[in-house]
Amino acid sequence: MAAAGLMSIFGGARRVLTGSARASDLFQQTHATVDGEECKHDCDSCTVKYPRHFKVEESHPLYGNIKPWSTHVLVATSKSDWSRHVEDERGSVMEAFGHASKPSNGRLMLSASNMHTPNNRPDYSEPTTLLVLPAFTIVENVTPPAVPSLINKYISKAPTTSDPLDPLALPKTISSSRSAVGDMIARPCPHRAVVLLCSHRTRDARCGQSAPLIKKELERHLRMLGLDRDLDDERAGGVGIYFVNHVGGHKYSANMMIYRRPDAFGIDEVQRAKLPAGQEPEIAKPVVDAETEEARDVGAAQCIWLARVRPEDCENIVRYTILQGKVVKGDKQLRGGFDRGTGMMSW
Repeated sequence: MAAAGLMSIFGGARRVLTGSARASDLFQQTHATVDGEECKHDCDSCTVKYPRHFKVEESHPLYGNIKPWSTHVLVATSKSDWSRHVEDERGSVMEAFGHASKPSNGRLMLSASNMHTPNNRPDYSEPTTLLVLPAFTIVENVTPPAVPSLINKYISKAPTTSDPLDPLALPKTISSSRSAVGDMIARPCPHRAVVLLCSHRTRDARCGQSAPLIKKELERHLRMLGLDRDLDDERAGGVGIYFVNHVGGHKYSANMMIYRRPDAFGIDEVQRAKLPAGQEPEIAKPVVDAETEEARDVGAAQCIWLARVRPEDCENIVRYTILQGKVVKGDKQLRGGFDRGTGMMSW
């Protein structure tokens, strides 16, 4: 308890010094009078359970105890576990990022992911695919020698977590004199939201245990809404769920990062408590005109970083956090994040 108290004092002092947002200001919290009684109750239909021995740290204050980041790059590897440090994966794009110069627009968070490679095999000798956030863009045909050009010509020009929500102005092709496979190709990600789960068993067994169970439960609720997706599913809209390597704080497993486009499903302002009993808000249909969508694309507006997530939390995380950008258990689960619409961050 003494350690928890010191962490709380330290976190509060840091927010005063840096001007970072309080948790209650950064993201809306659910309230039964606005969001309905459901926000007060865990899922009662959940059959997925953690192993009996699964224990996480429950007493430390979470909010604000994360490193700031400007851009986040996910590398497709077709794997869900990696070396302790992903930059040590020999011959990989992650290794190339580890050796390359840093972006000029702030700290880059690098994540290996289980997103499918083009050949659907964990083969580092072949070009792979990246997801760049908060730009919400996919970059294809990436090889290790091309990484310096990718950083200089694309990532350093991409929007960051502190940039306003302006339309993207990024190249669609990125050349590299070192690439033997031609230009890299960039395009918008079709998802409206992306959920990242740490599955890095090599770092902590709890992450390897929790990620598949949380993914299964999230997909169950998203499937009922027609919103479950992956990068092999090119339908516009929906939610992609991907495994990533260690993001810090494995003792608070399960860690979950939720990137959302602005008003991702058209219901951010809906007050569920005012709807007739049993009625769900109508989710906005995605724009099918690719040119129109791309012209007004601003990338992700928010990233909401949660921890200590359990399977029984997933229904309300889908209902309120993914669909509406609200936090249900802020005092117990919110680690931090950013909101480009308000310009506020937890750091």
